Amino acid sequence: MWRSIASNALTLFVVGLVLLGGVILWGKGQYTGAGPLEQAICLQVKPGSTMRRVSEDLAAQGAISDARILRIGADYSEKAGQLKAGSFLIAPGASMQQIVDQVTTSGRSTCGTEVNFRIGVLQAELQVRELDPETNAYVEVMAFDPGEGAAPADYAALTQEADVRYRVVLAEGVTSWQVVNELMQAEFLTGEVADLPAEGAMAPDSYEVVRGADRAELIARMEASQAATLAELWEGRAEGLPLNSPEEALILASIVEKETGVAEERPQVASVFINRLNKGIALQTDPTVIYGLTLGKGALGRGLRRSELRKETPYNTYVINGLPPTPIANPGRASIEAALNPAETEFIYFVADGTGGHAFATTLKEHNANVAKWRKIEAERSNQ
Repeated sequence: MWRSIASNALTLFVVGLVLLGGVILWGKGQYTGAGPLEQAICLQVKPGSTMRRVSEDLAAQGAISDARILRIGADYSEKAGQLKAGSFLIAPGASMQQIVDQVTTSGRSTCGTEVNFRIGVLQAELQVRELDPETNAYVEVMAFDPGEGAAPADYAALTQEADVRYRVVLAEGVTSWQVVNELMQAEFLTGEVADLPAEGAMAPDSYEVVRGADRAELIARMEASQAATLAELWEGRAEGLPLNSPEEALILASIVEKETGVAEERPQVASVFINRLNKGIALQTDPTVIYGLTLGKGALGRGLRRSELRKETPYNTYVINGLPPTPIANPGRASIEAALNPAETEFIYFVADGTGGHAFATTLKEHNANVAKWRKIEAERSNQ
């Protein structure tokens, strides 16, 4: 009898182990297998959230089949206590394992609200955007110039969450005065800027920041980026350039930046100025004259007068030979590269061609013909 009872108990124990193993395998399959989510969602993990709260939120949105399995898997992988606050884009079919990895690996938000503060040559614009999970594209919610008055009434409500991402974007060709002036209008930044950065010293780029970031520290990042870019490109410069230092390259790059309307023309525009420097011909470029009048403090807002083109200033390249004493804007990487590796041409002249680009010429006769064409285009446009 006891032998029969022991045999039955052993059988039940083995069956129990098999069932337990089956449950474990099923649970593992549920944890690592594709999830039920059909359309992407933006999962918000607020500061102080727990894995229980997150798992229940995911289950309510149809992203997982069982909240308990996600928590067990997170506990087993020792990730339950590593939850990060942020907004996370959960892809269709994401497994529980993938989701746990996503919300515990990094606090960098991949969806939700983004504030882009764009500092342009003519104006600044603050854009509030939100990622549409279904299309994975940002949708603009509002846009305004913070320097022109109070923000819209719902701006504060849209940006009150802790996981809102902030980004400052510098356009190529902005001046240092413009950058500092606009940064002071950004309410999400803090701190003062004691000294105006040297012209040309900041790299036009996109900079991710956090609310409360210090303005001076952000400018230091911009300066470090430009210095690194200039040093790198100076090392790979073409031979025989009439440029004696990285600083002179930066000056020329800023002129190329301000003269180029079509990005692909940068090497050709740079070649004109390099050829003129090699031949000892004055650069004769309007943007340097304008900078001598404004010192980068906003646009001139009108055409240059003849008296201004004749007036001798350090920046009037119709009067002086060679480069002006400083850059006239903050050039981007492409313009620095063009200045240090210009196209090999014999061009000495260029003028607008009516399409946003330029007509280039090697002789004065060709140039005068191009100028005549441009003036005809101007006349036709003014009569429309």
